[in-house]
Amino acid sequence: MLKILFAGTPEVAVPSLRALAADTEHFEIVAVLTRPDAPTGRGRRLMPSPVKQAAQELDLPVIESDPSEEDCFVSQLAATGAQAAAVVAYGKILRQSVLDALPLGWYNLHFSMLPKWRGAAPVQRAIWAGDASTGVSVFRITLAMDEGPIIAQCATDIDKHENAGDLLNRLAVSGASVFVRALQALDEGRAAAVEQQHGDYPIADKIRVEDAHIRFGVPVADVDRQIRACTPNPGAWCLLHAEGDGDDAVEPTTLHVLRAQPADADGPNVPANPGAGRFVVGKKNAWVGTASGVLELLEVKAQGKKAMCAADWARGARLAESAYCD
Repeated sequence: MLKILFAGTPEVAVPSLRALAADTEHFEIVAVLTRPDAPTGRGRRLMPSPVKQAAQELDLPVIESDPSEEDCFVSQLAATGAQAAAVVAYGKILRQSVLDALPLGWYNLHFSMLPKWRGAAPVQRAIWAGDASTGVSVFRITLAMDEGPIIAQCATDIDKHENAGDLLNRLAVSGASVFVRALQALDEGRAAAVEQQHGDYPIADKIRVEDAHIRFGVPVADVDRQIRACTPNPGAWCLLHAEGDGDDAVEPTTLHVLRAQPADADGPNVPANPGAGRFVVGKKNAWVGTASGVLELLEVKAQGKKAMCAADWARGARLAESAYCD
């Protein structure tokens, strides 16, 4: 039986923790490493991470020590008796002394088909780039970012309407099974590590709030991919100029686009392209123009308001003909 330290923090790590904990024939989870409780919400109350909450439900011991405090942390690792570590979105860089502390090493579940999309936002970047497929990879962690030898991979198609949150949740569940099988092979001495290929592969840099600012002066497919890639985090947004220019001009407000899709040019009631960032509002639809076609807005969140159907919002907002977003 393989004694495992599990390291993870957000919700996407929970399926792997539960799957490994359920396989009592092959694994014993001796401890769960996660980030310390963090302030959340308006009251800034300290809340445990989703992984910590799951670990407590499973009655597993939790470690919240900082790996950068090497001597103390390595001693704590040794006390667990762990032989290997299973890592999913833990969120901390591990130094060589920590990586060397477990005899069989540290293994990470990464949400891409490595070596493509190494880095912090592989799912988001795959969608934004228009990739037709992605997948998960299990690799041994080394000092170089996501460059360790791979022991398992599994590919999947990306649905044309899937946003980053949907895809990441799906990969978290399917990846948990891949992770379990990979660590079973490690336990049984069947794991064959394959070094990653070298090449000019794209890096999955973190998507920041400014990156999520929608620019409508590009083809409609590009706008669609940006919105899906930035949903739910950090959230795609634009500036709404409700009164246009001149004496009636007011300060623009933020409009978050939660769901949208390219309009079918041959579909019923689809208007002609009004121009990049310009609106057309119908009884049951709200559209905005781009550089190459019309984007149908499905769900939006206006500044200071709740999320709602885009058509209902647009009618209620009584947009002037001069209104636009950028």
